[in-house]
Amino acid sequence: MIKREEVLGKLPDLDNLLTPGEREQVLKEMQVHAYRKNEPIYSEGDKPSHLLCLISGKVKIYKDGVGGRAQIVRVVNAVEYFGYRAAFSDENYITAAAAFESSVIATIPIDLIRQLIMRNPQLAWFFLRRLAKALGRSDARTVNLTQKHIRGRLAESILFLKESYGVEEDGCTLSISPSREDMANLSNMTTSNAIRTLSVFVQEKLISLDGRRIKILDEPALQKTSRIG
Repeated sequence: MIKREEVLGKLPDLDNLLTPGEREQVLKEMQVHAYRKNEPIYSEGDKPSHLLCLISGKVKIYKDGVGGRAQIVRVVNAVEYFGYRAAFSDENYITAAAAFESSVIATIPIDLIRQLIMRNPQLAWFFLRRLAKALGRSDARTVNLTQKHIRGRLAESILFLKESYGVEEDGCTLSISPSREDMANLSNMTTSNAIRTLSVFVQEKLISLDGRRIKILDEPALQKTSRIG
């Protein structure tokens, strides 16, 4: 398990904003947890108690919809903070979170974060900017998921995963290997539609598939498909 001092060292954007005294407070109360793939982190309706920071791995934020079908709202990258919007607005979580793969997460009590923000304007601005950027990304994604057709949504999801997680040494194969259900949830469609559309993309030589591994063969064409929806 990673030591707390090492974890805080992996968060230079936060660490650099803290005074020595504040840093000691954070180190004293920070905890580090390991999660297995698909293990829940929090559930819809839970009361938030901690600021969460993904140190390594991948996390999906999702919401259960009609018929029990989940909609992936966003994917959290390392190193990224999450789970604090609900705490700052004194609400329970309206989404759920689970590990996309084996992940390590640092937690800091939200009450301590509130105290530090009240004393440290730079820290307050730090979280305000992140909330504003997240809102902008959320607005753009909402428009895309409601206005684009199935092909455009799935193409956008593949490109989103490439941008978020990068590719392997061949420069084409996504570094993340999502299930068909994950691709469907990310693209706001049924699993059967995701499977059919992926097969069409293979026939059109936009991508190739090897189990869960997705290799992008024609990125310009995939980008065009995403744009025209």
